[in-house]
Amino acid sequence: MPVKAGIHYKFFEGKVAELRPAQVLIHGAGGDYLYWPPNIRRLPGYNIYAPDLPGHGKSPGRGHQAISAYSQSLDQWMKEIQLHSAVMVGHSMGAAIALELALNHPARVTGLVLIGGGSRLRVNPDLLQAASSPTTYHNAIKDIIEWSFGHAAPENLKALAEKRLLETRYSVLHGDLLACQAFEVTDRLADIQVPTLVLCGEQDRMTPPRYSQLLADSIEHASL
Repeated sequence: MPVKAGIHYKFFEGKVAELRPAQVLIHGAGGDYLYWPPNIRRLPGYNIYAPDLPGHGKSPGRGHQAISAYSQSLDQWMKEIQLHSAVMVGHSMGAAIALELALNHPARVTGLVLIGGGSRLRVNPDLLQAASSPTTYHNAIKDIIEWSFGHAAPENLKALAEKRLLETRYSVLHGDLLACQAFEVTDRLADIQVPTLVLCGEQDRMTPPRYSQLLADSIEHASL
């Protein structure tokens, strides 16, 4: 798998993909490209790019502590791989990065899919504190899993998500949570002019549905 501009990524070339815009899958805090299920990473008929953000997965670095820094890294990566524009598909922190790209690098974005996102992503203070130390890191991860999954979520899926989060350095996850805590673009949502699909889980406590409702209400070409 290639590395460009300090970003390791997976690429899937779909049949008849030249007729459709490319898709860039942006994972959430503490994640990597494997957080996207194989049937999404290999969606027939689309060229799919699934990067590991800096400091995540197999990408080098220590991660960032600002959503704007992640969006700049992706902008540079797209230049390196000569990908002019794409639909940005972001989950949680990844949705914030997608919004930042749409606002500050609009030529890069032909559409948005925002999953469990928001125009602001306030983080529980206890979660931030727990994620700041290797001795309490596992407590932070348990809270993230509990607050992210619905009551009927399969236990093996929750266990897999917990296992993968534990593979991420605590300092990287803490930096991601700090980036989310500082993120705020509510007053700029009306500037987004690309087609936008907003998806949320009714039982999501990390990013409650009201966050998604605000996105859908404030972005002109959005549906929830």
